Amino acid sequence: MVRGALFYPQLEKKLRNVAKVSPGEFIRQVRAETAKVYWPSRKETVATAIMVLIMSVLLAAFFFGVDAAFSSAVKYLLSFLG
Repeated sequence: MVRGALFYPQLEKKLRNVAKVSPGEFIRQVRAETAKVYWPSRKETVATAIMVLIMSVLLAAFFFGVDAAFSSAVKYLLSFLG
């Protein structure tokens, strides 16, 4: 019995009807699907990596500033307590 079959009884029927393929046929299918994938060039990959690094630095600076502002505000408010 398939886990969750109580809630999805049609799932159990579908899983029984899955086509069985040999390992060799599976590898051929994987290669055929992989050939259809658009692989980015090295230039595109490097440009994307640089953009990710720049955005990470900008967001880190932004959140550091927000954290520092909240920290100062909390310290200011707590200074009234004693």
